Amino acid sequence: MTASIDSFGAKGTLEVGENSYEIFRLKAVPGTEKLPYALKVLAENLLRTEDGANITKDHIDAIAAWDPSADPSIEIQFTPARVIMQDFTGVPCIVDLATMREAVTALGGDPEKVNPLAPAEMVIDHSVIIDVFGRADAFERNVDIEYQRNGERYQFLRWGQGAFDDFKVVPPGTGIVHQVNIEHLARTVMVRNGQAYPDTCVGTDSHTTMVNGLGVLGWGVGGIEAEAAMLGQPVSMLIPRVVGFKLSGEIKPGVTATDVVLTVTDMLRKHGVVGKFVEFYGEGVAEVPLANRATLGNMSPEFGSTAAIFPIDSETVDYLRLTGRSDEQLALVEAYAKEQGMWHDPENEATYSEYLELDLGDVVPSIAGPKRPQDRILLSESKIAFRKDIHNYVGGEDVDATPSKLDEALDETFPGSDPATLSFADDDAAPLHSAAGNAEGRPTNPVRVDSDEQGSFVLDHGAVAIASITSCTNTSNPSVMLGAALLAKKAVDKGLTSKPWVKTSMAPGSQVVTDYYDKAGMWPYLEKLGFFLVGYGCATCIGNSGPLDPKISEAIQDNDLTVTAVLSGNRNFEGRISPDVKMNYLASPPLVIAYALAGTMDFDFEHDALGQDNEGNDVFLKDIWPSPKEIQDTIDSSISKEMYTKGYADVFKGDERWRGLPTPDGKTFEWDPQSTYVRKPPYFDGMPKDPEAVTDISGARVLAYLGDSVTTDHISPAGNIKAGTPAAQYLDEHGVERKDYNSFGSRRGNHEVMIRGTFANIRLRNQLLDDVSGGYTRDFTQDGGPQAFIYDASQNYQNAGIPLVVLGGKEYGSGSSRDWAAKGTRLLGVKAVITESFERIHRSNLIGMGVVPLQFPAGESAASLKLDGTETFDISGITELNEGRTPKTMHVTATKEDGSAVEFDAVVRIDTPGEAEYYRNGGILQYVLRNMIG
Repeated sequence: MTASIDSFGAKGTLEVGENSYEIFRLKAVPGTEKLPYALKVLAENLLRTEDGANITKDHIDAIAAWDPSADPSIEIQFTPARVIMQDFTGVPCIVDLATMREAVTALGGDPEKVNPLAPAEMVIDHSVIIDVFGRADAFERNVDIEYQRNGERYQFLRWGQGAFDDFKVVPPGTGIVHQVNIEHLARTVMVRNGQAYPDTCVGTDSHTTMVNGLGVLGWGVGGIEAEAAMLGQPVSMLIPRVVGFKLSGEIKPGVTATDVVLTVTDMLRKHGVVGKFVEFYGEGVAEVPLANRATLGNMSPEFGSTAAIFPIDSETVDYLRLTGRSDEQLALVEAYAKEQGMWHDPENEATYSEYLELDLGDVVPSIAGPKRPQDRILLSESKIAFRKDIHNYVGGEDVDATPSKLDEALDETFPGSDPATLSFADDDAAPLHSAAGNAEGRPTNPVRVDSDEQGSFVLDHGAVAIASITSCTNTSNPSVMLGAALLAKKAVDKGLTSKPWVKTSMAPGSQVVTDYYDKAGMWPYLEKLGFFLVGYGCATCIGNSGPLDPKISEAIQDNDLTVTAVLSGNRNFEGRISPDVKMNYLASPPLVIAYALAGTMDFDFEHDALGQDNEGNDVFLKDIWPSPKEIQDTIDSSISKEMYTKGYADVFKGDERWRGLPTPDGKTFEWDPQSTYVRKPPYFDGMPKDPEAVTDISGARVLAYLGDSVTTDHISPAGNIKAGTPAAQYLDEHGVERKDYNSFGSRRGNHEVMIRGTFANIRLRNQLLDDVSGGYTRDFTQDGGPQAFIYDASQNYQNAGIPLVVLGGKEYGSGSSRDWAAKGTRLLGVKAVITESFERIHRSNLIGMGVVPLQFPAGESAASLKLDGTETFDISGITELNEGRTPKTMHVTATKEDGSAVEFDAVVRIDTPGEAEYYRNGGILQYVLRNMIG
C-alpha cells in the first residue's frame, strides 16, 4: 500500500478501547461534512490514496466542492478495499491471472508480481444445477453431480488459492456470494496494515450492491475491471449524482420486503438513475431492518443505479453482532463511523442531486414479469395482466388492460371453452388435476400428460412449471423465508398440496437458513409441498433450474405451450430460467409457494380458491397468510448468533469432497491440453512490450443488427448448451457426451466454448434475418449472404481480414456484469459497437477489451438512418487517440450495395482518460501487464 502524500494533514490516530488505528480524518477537508454518505466514503478513499499523479489534491477539492445539481464531469480514481467474485465470472479472472504470469515471464518480468494486491474472495455458488428435486436426498445428489461436472474447474481454483497471495475460496455447497458477503465477509470498516478505513468492494456480479445495505460502498463490475482492481488498478469513474430516497412509514401486514423492492425498482426505473448513486435517508431508515436494506441494495442493477446504499447506524451494528462479528469489530465500526460523520443522523440531512420519497405504508403486494424485473404487476391485477401478456406468446391482438375491455376483447379473440367438456377415453374415476382452469377469456390448449413421476394431469398455457425459492435477493431475509415456511405450514394443515406439474425447489443463500428452519420445525411442511433443499446457490435465478420432467417438457415443446416460472429471484429475462419456459415472474418466497399451490398464472388470489380444506371449505390465500406477529415471534425464537458463528467457523475449509480434490501446485499453472473447462486464452499472444498505434476501421461488415433492451444475457453465453450449436459441435469434437455438456457458465474458463456461444441466446433477434431467433446472421463472405451461425460467419470474416461491427438500440448491454459479453464480442472480431445508448458496465467492458463503443447522433437510430445491416462501414477519427486526444465524435460512412452512402458523426463513449489509455493498449489487461513490466 503506497503512503498518501496527505496534502490536507488528515492522517491521525483513532483510539478504540485498547486498540489504536491510523485513519484519514474527513474533518481536515472543509466541505465534506455536507456530503452524502456515499461521497464521504469516496472522499476518504481519495485522501488515503493521494499520490500526486493519479489521485491529486484537486480531486479531493473537487469532491469536497461537489455540486449536487451538476452533471458528472470530474473523473476520479476509486481504489476498492477488496474484490468479491462468484465462480462463473471469477474463474476467467483467475484464468487470466494465470495467463498473465506466463506473459510477464515471456516479456522478461517476474511472474510473482502477478498477485492480488487487494484481498480477493470467491464464493462458488453459480454451478449447482437442480437436477434432483422434491426428495430428501436432492441436496447431496446435486452437489455430487456438481463435483462430477466441475472437478477440473474446482481443481484449478484450489491451485489458485495456493498459488496467489490474498485469494480465498468459499467452496461449493456453502451459500450464495452476496449472502455470504453480508453474513460473513463484509467488514463495514476494514483494518489492514494498522489502517482503518471504510470497507468498499467491487464484485464480478451485478448484485454485489447487496452489501450496500451494510453501509459498504460497492457495485458489480465486469470480470475485466475486477482483475484490474485485484492488480491494484483504481476504478476510473466520474463523481456521480446522488439521488436521496426518503423512506417513511411502516409496511402493512401482508406486504413483504420483496413487494417494497419491486415498488422501489418501479419508481427508480421511471425516475431514471442509470449511472447515479441512490442513498436512503430520513427518519424511516431506522425502521428498515438490515435484511430489508440488503434486499433493496441487491436490486440496484434492476433500477439501473450504480449503488443503492444505507448509511451506518445502530441497526448495522446490531446485524453485525447477530451474524457473529467480534466485539472489537463492532466497537470499531461505531467509533469510526461517528468520528468520520458517517453515522446516520436524520436531523443532519445531506444535500442530494434529486429527491424521491416512499411511504412504506403505500406498498401493496406485487410480482414482476413476464420478462423484466422492472415490469411490476399488482398482485390484485396479476390475472388480468397475465391474460393480456399471454397474447405476446400465443398470438392474437394486443388488448387494453382494463378488465371490462380486456374480457370483451379476449372473448372475441378466443371464445372460451369450458374445461368440463374435456374428456379422455382412459380417464380413471379420480378427477384429473388441471392447469386449464376456467379458460374463458384466454387462449387455451389443454394437453393430457401421463408422467411417470407425477401421475396424470392436464397442462395448459399459463401453467406454473417452476416454483423456486432461490437467489440472494430474498433468501437472505428471514422475514420472507420464515413467512414462506409459515404459509407452507398453514397450507399443509388445511390439506392443500402443490400441483403435480410444478417443479418445486428450495435453494437458500446460506446454511443459516437451514438451521433456523430446523429450529422452527418448518422443514416437514415445506417438504410436504415439494420444497426440499436442492442446494445452496443461485440455481434457478442464474438459469440452473435443471430439466423438467421429460413428459412435461415433451408436452410443452410438442404443443407449443406457454408455461410460466415463479421465482424469488432478481432476474427473469427471456430464455434465462429454462428453455421450456417463456414467461417468468419474480415474487416473494411466500407467493412462490402460493403459486405452486395454484399451479397457474391465470389465478386471482382474492377470488379464486387454492383448494378445499379437510371439511370441503374453500381455502383462499388470505386464510393461510401468516401475520407479522407470527413471523416476528418465529424469527425471535429460532435465529441466534451461534448459528452464524458455527456456520462460518470453517467457511474456507470445505467438505471432504473439496479437500479430497487432487490439486496441482507451482506458481504457474500447467494447462491441460485436453481440458474442455480451463484453457489458456489468446489475449497476450504475440503482445509487444509497447502498444502499437490504433487505426481507423475500414471495410467492416455488420455481424449483428439488434433492437432495444438487448441484455448481456442475450450477448454472453449463459444457461444450457444446446445440441447442434457451434459450442456443442466443439464439445462433440473433443469427445464430450451430450449429458456432460454442462452449462456455459461452468465453461467460462474455456474461451473456445464461450466465443461459440456469444450472441447465441435462443431469444436473440438479429434484424439481418427475417423471423429467425437465436445465434444466426448473414455471411457476406459467401455469395448472396446466406444464413449462418454467428460464430461460423465470424471465422470466415476473420480469415478474410474483414473487421466487424454490431448495431444496437437503446439500453444495449443492460443486465448482469458479464465480462464474456465483451470478451466474446472482441474474440469474434468485432471492432466497434454502435447503439442508441449503453448501460454502464458493458460499455466500460467493451473498452476494456479494445472495442470502441459509439452512439448514433441524438435522436437517430439505425432505423431512422435507414441502415439495414447489409452496408460496409468505415469509421474514421480513431487515430486521434494516438496523439493523446479522445475525439467527441467519430465519422461513420455506411456504404450500401448500390454504392450510395449514409454518413453520420457517432458519439464516442470513451468517457475518461483512463479508458482512453486502456483502448490504446488494446485492453485493460494489456495496459496492466505493460505497467507491471515497466
